[in-house]
Order: sequence, then structure tokens, then C-alpha cells
Amino acid sequence: LLVLDELDQLESKGQDVLYTLFEWPWLPSSRLVLVGLANALDLTDRSLARLRALPSGSPRLLHFPPYTKEQLTCILQERLGQVAGDPILDAAALQFCARKVSAVSGDARKALDVCRRAVEVVELEVRGQTLLKPLPGGEL
Repeated sequence: LLVLDELDQLESKGQDVLYTLFEWPWLPSSRLVLVGLANALDLTDRSLARLRALPSGSPRLLHFPPYTKEQLTCILQERLGQVAGDPILDAAALQFCARKVSAVSGDARKALDVCRRAVEVVELEVRGQTLLKPLPGGEL
């Protein structure tokens, strides 16, 4: 079993690498099962059209739909809930993030990245405020 994530990153001018990978399972006495994961839904149609000419035909495709707003909210709450202490982001902010990301892509990685970036921005602001505060009993 060979599992390749981000298969669309192997695209090249002649697609030699991808064609070779997809032909391996069909070699005589091959026991290889190839599972390719890609973000591009049209990868096989757009970049690997010659696969349809093979006796095996085109690869079987399994489409995973994008996450919904509710699913993204649950993922964000679960991930951020793993951090000890006070909640990192307000529940309304998580729902806002989930709503926006689900409307554009439904990509959980993008939603987590947005939250990470929001935390970084707040950290920078807090550090800036801390640096400007006068020290106790001292002068600025």
C-alpha cells in the first residue's frame, strides 16, 4: 500500500512521475495499491488524461466534501480546547472564522491557520503594550 499525500505537488511538464506511479499497480505480478490524496478535484482529468487509455481505465475517485461551518467550529473548539488555561479565542470569533472559511474553501487547515494568525497578532499587541508600561516605582 503506497499512500501519497499532496499528489498534485508532483505535477510536472510531461507528468512522467505521476504516470509512472499510476502505472505501477498494473505491472505484471504487482501487488501495489496506490492511494493518492490531492486538493485538486480535476487532477486526473486535467493532468492525467492518458490514464483513460490504459486497460485499467481511470483511477477511482473518492470526493471528500469541504467542511461545513458547524464541523469547522467543532474542529476549532476541539483543537483550541486542548490548550490549558483560559479560552484562547472567544466562541463568537471561532464561529465567525468557521463561517468565513466554510464559505470560501471549507479547509480545516485554513481555519486553524487563521486562528493561529489571530493569536499571533494579539500576542504582538500585548507585547507592545507591556513594553510601553512604566515599571513599578520607576519612571519611563
